[in-house]
Order: sequence, then C-alpha cells, then structure tokens
Amino acid sequence: MRLWRQYGLILICLLLLPTEGMAAGMSIDHKRQYRSCITLTYREPWKAFDAAEAWAALNGGAAARHCAALALLEAKQFDRAAQRLEALASALPPEHSPSPGDVMAQAANVWLLGGRLELALQAIDLALQYHPDNPSHLIDRARISAEQGSHAAALADLDRAVVLLPDDDDAAAFRASALRQLNRPEEAMRAINRALAINPNNPSARLERGILRYSQGDLTGARADWLRAAQDHGGTPAGDAAQARLQQMELNRN
Repeated sequence: MRLWRQYGLILICLLLLPTEGMAAGMSIDHKRQYRSCITLTYREPWKAFDAAEAWAALNGGAAARHCAALALLEAKQFDRAAQRLEALASALPPEHSPSPGDVMAQAANVWLLGGRLELALQAIDLALQYHPDNPSHLIDRARISAEQGSHAAALADLDRAVVLLPDDDDAAAFRASALRQLNRPEEAMRAINRALAINPNNPSARLERGILRYSQGDLTGARADWLRAAQDHGGTPAGDAAQARLQQMELNRN
C-alpha cells in the first residue's frame, strides 16, 4: 500500500484543479494531467516531481503543487513533502474545498512519517483550528501524541473522536491502545473488542488485542490474534509487528 494511502493522505484533488486550461498556446486537460502525475509518483517519483514542476509552470495550480508534494513523499523526502503541503495549505482560501485544514492535516501526517513529532503536532493543531470537531484530525493528533508518549492527551482526543465516529474501528483500536498505556486494561479490552466487532479484519486491532491477552496470561488467545494479523496483513506495520511478537513468543518458549 502506498505511503500516502496508508497514512490517511488521500485528498480529492480534482477539486484543486485550475479552471483555466490554456498556457503557452496549449490546451491542457488538467484532470487527466493530475491523474497521470499521481500514477507516475507510484512508479518513478522523481520523474513525477519534474513533471509536476513543469506542469505548475503551465498553470497547473494547486493540483500540480500537490502532485509534486506527493512525489516527494513517495521518494521518502518527508521534510520537503511536508513543507510543500504546508505552503499549499497556506495559499488556499479558507472557503476552499478541500480546505486548508485538510491539506495541513496531510502535512502533519507526513511530518509524522519523517519522525518530526513537534512539527507534526504544530501542523495538526493548525488543521484543527479550521475544523475543531473533525474526527479524522482528532485521530491524527492522538496518534502524534501517542508517539510522543502523551497517552492521556491521545485518549482525550480519541474519546471525542469515537463519539463523532462511533463505528470507526481504527479510532476504537487506537483508543484501546491509549487505555492500555494508561494501565486501564479492562477498559482497553472493551474498546478493542468493540473495534473487532466493527471490523474483525482490522490488523491493528488484532495486534492490540494480542498484546492485551498476552499481558493477561492468555498466550493461546494472543497467538491466535497475532497469527491472523501476520498472515492476513503481512507487509503492513501491524502485520509485521504481529510477526515479531510471534517470533519473540517462540523464543521465550525455548
């Protein structure tokens, strides 16, 4: 799965397309150009970046700038990508759809990918100034807070998020993790069972319930959860973490 999809970075960027299609005597199909640019980021991000920069010079507007940022993200140039997204967010008018807050939230996720937690927190705080009750932004801030070790702050945001999105399995799983970190295992188990009731195939929820079961001495249950996450979602962060837990369990038995 692509980085910008995996970490909630999808944006309906056709709304960012310029309304004018004439530049340097040529008619540009900006909708087609955007799709082509994004597709190229998957295969050859640096070529996509160069194409986006050339398109920007031909009235590509915000869509070209966005594709350039995503190309940098695919090239794992996290700082440069985040900076580009923040600049794009600052250039959009408040009433724009997608809003500056949505683009700023993307920047926060990219800072997080690059391990720049303070910058990620600053960006998501700015995003929440536009949308104080946006549950996706609250979940993003909770993830950043958890990475910083601020589990109480993460839980406060997740408590709000699950009220706004009661059927979001990721929010429920993240909330369970925060509760576990705060030494509230019974509440954590209720939260994780809620997440799995919503989506039994959620790999993060399987990983988390395995951790909870293991801490309670239920080695069989823990192994079952980790095995399912590893088998069904190998190659994802949760699936790989589950596989590592299984390997450690086997080492401990020997």
